[in-house]
Amino acid sequence: MFDNVNVSIFAGSSGQVFAERMCSFMGKTLGSSEVITFSEGNTFVRVNESVRDRNVLLVQPIGMHSNDEFVEILFWMDAFKRANAATVTLIMPYFGYGKGDKKDEPRVSIRARVCAECMELAGADRFVTMDLHAPQLQGFFKRPLDHLYAIPMLTEVAKRLGTENAVVVSPDAGYAKQARKFADVLHLPIAIGDKSRADHTENAEVLEVIGDVNGKNCIITDDFTISGGTLVNLAEVLKARGAKDIIAMLSHNIISKRGVEKINASPIKTVYSTDTVSNPNIVGEEKFKTVSVAPMFAETIVRYYNYQSVSTMFSKLPDNIVEAGFSFTGLEV
Repeated sequence: MFDNVNVSIFAGSSGQVFAERMCSFMGKTLGSSEVITFSEGNTFVRVNESVRDRNVLLVQPIGMHSNDEFVEILFWMDAFKRANAATVTLIMPYFGYGKGDKKDEPRVSIRARVCAECMELAGADRFVTMDLHAPQLQGFFKRPLDHLYAIPMLTEVAKRLGTENAVVVSPDAGYAKQARKFADVLHLPIAIGDKSRADHTENAEVLEVIGDVNGKNCIITDDFTISGGTLVNLAEVLKARGAKDIIAMLSHNIISKRGVEKINASPIKTVYSTDTVSNPNIVGEEKFKTVSVAPMFAETIVRYYNYQSVSTMFSKLPDNIVEAGFSFTGLEV
């Protein structure tokens, strides 16, 4: 796709599968590297091939083990820069610390800004990520950042499932804007949950639903779930309001084992999500289905080095990206 560009692709400890899918789509070979975690918790990274004067891509989400993955990124940036890489682009499918995007109570850290600055100081020249928790997070990064969206892939899943008599449901007012974009692609109405969160226990309560869901098939859309509590609570409220089948569609899935149990015991029929995070908790679980966005990230990189537009993919994906996204995960709908 860009044989004339000296690009090398490497994977962090949690980005291996995603990086391999990117390489498969691009016709590239994944670079050789290794990560060792010593008994006291220290992390050691090593690049096993020359990257001198090469454009390096590192694939590593900050997801299921946020602290370890973040620190590992810092060490990778330093290793590549000390090995005289020309540029280093961080492919960060999920930015877990994006939740810390504001100082909304006394004496707390704006964690996302701290992480962004540290990764840049360590050597990151460019970032590619997907569905940040809040769009303004892009302003925390001084270096160029490509912000991709899961909507094109997830709405393709919805189209294949069928959207007759359906309504898109946002779990709260904060996500309503993204949910409306989702609904607009599918030409569907929208309903919004009225959610209250009292503390940091990852538990929230949906008090009411604004919009007509009686007799409707509901598509709950959100950026991620950890405990599954909001999804389950919302699904129960929707059922009480007369909803029929309920599915959920997530940009990222970092749900815990306990959360999986909650979903399995809930009225939710299926949870569809992307593969931005490799979550072992959903492996083999019938209610959880995944579609790959690795081809979308790969195409973004190809277009960047070929000086082509990336924004054209935000509304409509090329067929080869869609089909590759389904085939990599074996999703059938």
